[in-house]
Amino acid sequence: MGADTLSMAGTVCSRYGQRIMIAADHAIDSQVVNRLKEILEDSGIKAIVFDGIEETSPVSMAENIVELSQAAHCNAIIGFGGRKAQIISRMAAIMAPMRITIFELLEGRMFPNRILPLISIPTEGLDTFSLTEYFVAADPRNSLVKLIQSPGNLYAAVIVDSSIFNIAGNGAHVYTFDGFLSAVEAYCSAKANFLSDALLERALNFYAKLFKNTGNINTDTFAQASFLTAIGTSASSPGAGSALAYAISSRFPIKKQICSAALLPSIAEKLVNARPEKMARVASFLGNTGKPASVAEAANSAVSGIRRCMEALGLQSDLKAFNIPLDRVAAAVEAARNLEFIPNSPWTVSEQDIFEIFKQII
Repeated sequence: MGADTLSMAGTVCSRYGQRIMIAADHAIDSQVVNRLKEILEDSGIKAIVFDGIEETSPVSMAENIVELSQAAHCNAIIGFGGRKAQIISRMAAIMAPMRITIFELLEGRMFPNRILPLISIPTEGLDTFSLTEYFVAADPRNSLVKLIQSPGNLYAAVIVDSSIFNIAGNGAHVYTFDGFLSAVEAYCSAKANFLSDALLERALNFYAKLFKNTGNINTDTFAQASFLTAIGTSASSPGAGSALAYAISSRFPIKKQICSAALLPSIAEKLVNARPEKMARVASFLGNTGKPASVAEAANSAVSGIRRCMEALGLQSDLKAFNIPLDRVAAAVEAARNLEFIPNSPWTVSEQDIFEIFKQII
């Protein structure tokens, strides 16, 4: 982890073979992709590049990557890019040695301890599932989310190079609020522990610093925050907000980060009631340093602090601009509610709870 760590890719990848498939995000500058290819070639590695992954690509594209990697006798896969590139490369790494289809994977078919070595190089920071042994993907048959459990250690290596992060421009702060949602939920989770608390408090402090800057995001600080969030979440658990963000993004053409930002205030309100002491601590990170009359009052100030930060950065706290019809929400709600990590939420999450949160933001 650190600026320019991409230059270490050759040393890292040479441990896993001499032929590697690069599953790359189409949005990455071609010069950056060529740089990675040259780094690998300097280490004696033959790199085969597939750079057709778009934000809107179905996860069934993993089958194309599997076919190409098998034809080229690749020893490992590099997932190079944003959220969708990481999901597709994870699926391809599991599918390739087991020779199963995308639908067999989604239905839960797999064999223990068989996975192609996967090297993750994210370009939008680490997400909720960047260091967990499971992740969420959308079934291309109905656009509903399912959880996929890895049959073994999912990652051979993760290279976090803040110098190649592509999170600049208008609305870039949705990435920080996306990370903040993951961190808050894991911090308040029923599976939280001393280790996850220590990591996530540090991450929340970094995010709070990023909220104070209305200009471009400091990518080094963001890299540290997202890295700590990913480790903390792997030691704890994601929550209902992350489930909903993935469910909405999978069902409708809206970036997952935008969904997370819109959901954050509503999820924070739920967490205030479930974990008031921890949300009071979150409020202190956001700069609410007054002398509240009670823990409940301090916890409630976290919600107002979040809304204040979003307003200052010009972010919407709803998805009304996308005109999502309420009638199309029910199936996505059920899929989110059925994800296996939902019982780790600090409150008993019913379908009605999730439906009400949906109604608030659409």
